[in-house]
Amino acid sequence: MLNRRHLRVKVLQALYAYHQTEPKDVSQHEKLLLQNVDRVYEMYIWMLSLIDEVIQYASNDAAERANKHLPTSEDLNPNLKILENRFIASLHVNKDYIAALKKYKISWDFEPELAKTLFTTLKNSDDYKAYLQKTDDTLQTDKDIIKFIFKKVILKSSVAEQVFEDKFISWPVDKDVLQAMIAKTFKNFSFDNPQQNKLAEVSGNWTEDREFIVDLFRQAVRYNAEYQDMIAQKTQNWEPERIAMMDTLLMKMAITEFINFASVPVKVTINEYLEIAKELSTPKSNSFINGILDKILFELKEQNRIRKSGRGLIE
Repeated sequence: MLNRRHLRVKVLQALYAYHQTEPKDVSQHEKLLLQNVDRVYEMYIWMLSLIDEVIQYASNDAAERANKHLPTSEDLNPNLKILENRFIASLHVNKDYIAALKKYKISWDFEPELAKTLFTTLKNSDDYKAYLQKTDDTLQTDKDIIKFIFKKVILKSSVAEQVFEDKFISWPVDKDVLQAMIAKTFKNFSFDNPQQNKLAEVSGNWTEDREFIVDLFRQAVRYNAEYQDMIAQKTQNWEPERIAMMDTLLMKMAITEFINFASVPVKVTINEYLEIAKELSTPKSNSFINGILDKILFELKEQNRIRKSGRGLIE
C-alpha cells in the first residue's frame, strides 16, 4: 500500500506537472493528483486479473492439447486442478474485486498472447509440476502457487513488464507498492469463507492520507513564491539554472511541512525528502538539500514559525 513517502512522491509529481503547464489550474492538478493515486489501485486490480487470466488459460491449453493430431493420454486427460484454486475462487466472488473490474473496464483482449506466454512458462516450471502432484492441498498451498505465478512468472517476464510500463507511466516508481499490495492480499486471503477475505487498500488510512496530500499540494502552491524566496536567499552563490527543479520542489515541500503540518515531526520531514532525493534526483542532491534545509530550519525556529503538536513534537 502507499505509505507517506509514496504519497509525497505523488504530490511531487503533481507539483512538477503544475509548474510545467499553463495556465496553472490548481483544482485540475489536484484532481490529477488524486487520479494518480487511484491509478496505483487500478494497477493492482490489473495485476490480480492477469494472475487470474494466466490460470484460466489452463482451459485453453487443455483444449489445444486435446485437438493435437496425435494427442497423448496426458493430452486427453490434463490435470486442471489449478482452475479450482481456492485463492482464485475467493477472488471471483469478492464484491470489491468484481466492482473494480467493472470500474476500470479490465480486459486483456488487447494483449491476447500474454496469458499464453505466461502460462507456458508456468506449465514448464518444476514448481507447477510439483503443485499438480499434490493431493493434500490447502488454502496455503493454493496461495503458494499463486505467489509463484506472481513473483517468478509475471514479474520475471519482460513481456509483462513492457505491458505494464506502456499502460502505467508510473510503473517504475509504483512497482514496489504494487508488490506490497499483492503481498497484503495474500495475507488477507487467509479464510476458507470467501466473505472474510479482503483486498488490499490503497493506503493505511485513506481519509487521513487524502487530506494530507491535498493539503500538502495546496499549501506548496499557495506559498510557492514565499518559499522560493527562502531558498533563493540561502543559495545566492548558486546560479538558479544550476539548481535542479526537482530539488527546489522537494525543498518547498519540506518547508511546507515545517510550517504548516503541526503533527509531522521535523526529523521525519527531513528524512523523507532526503530519501526521495536519493531515489529521484541527482547524486549530489541529497547533501545539497540537507544543507539548505538546515539553514532554513534554523531561521524558521528563530522566527518561532515551527510550531509542532501531538506527534509532531517527537524528535
